[in-house]
Amino acid sequence: MYQLSITNKNYSSWSLRPWLLLRQLGIPFEEQLVALPEDGSDPFPVFRAVSPSGRVPCLHDGATVVWDSLAIAEYLAERHPGVWPTDPLARAWARCAAAEMHAGFGALRSQCSMNCGIRVRLDAIDPALARDLARLGELWTDGLSRFGGPFLAGATFTAADAFFGPVAFRIQTCGLRLDEPAQAYATRLLALPPMRAWYDAALAERWREPAHEAEIKGTWLEDFRAK
Repeated sequence: MYQLSITNKNYSSWSLRPWLLLRQLGIPFEEQLVALPEDGSDPFPVFRAVSPSGRVPCLHDGATVVWDSLAIAEYLAERHPGVWPTDPLARAWARCAAAEMHAGFGALRSQCSMNCGIRVRLDAIDPALARDLARLGELWTDGLSRFGGPFLAGATFTAADAFFGPVAFRIQTCGLRLDEPAQAYATRLLALPPMRAWYDAALAERWREPAHEAEIKGTWLEDFRAK
């Protein structure tokens, strides 16, 4: 059985991607949660014990080790149906969308980092973040209209949707607004049973990492996490 190494669910957007893909597609795996050091020290030595890059997520399949979220998706696609769409045009689009998320949206990542359990009113939306949000809405609306929804590349959930799961949490945390149908798509992602399970586990975590807590610049409105 696959073993997927991840870290704290409240913060780890990268870990969520393959975890969500595996859960939503019903592919069996064992979860190994490698917690960030509680003293705030460098997590690299801890993660290096499970991942060659010293980063998670990392998938272990017997002697095979796959240590990047996009590589994990492609590895799973070689072994399981449904990771990517069967239609060639939809598959090409889905791969482009996932790769764009994997490499882009820098302002969204840095200004609205994933912190599932809180709600924040941002101090401002600067031009870089506004561009990312406009592109996000454009991309989602394009996929939904082109392939008919309710998911980005058609009627079924694929890796493209998994790669945007963390964005749905960012939208919820920071109260970001997109045009319809992109906003409705974010709501659908948040309602998926695996997303709800991840969220509940994130709220139950009692550990706090000061650097992550300080990343979002704004007024904290609510904190739903366990005290």
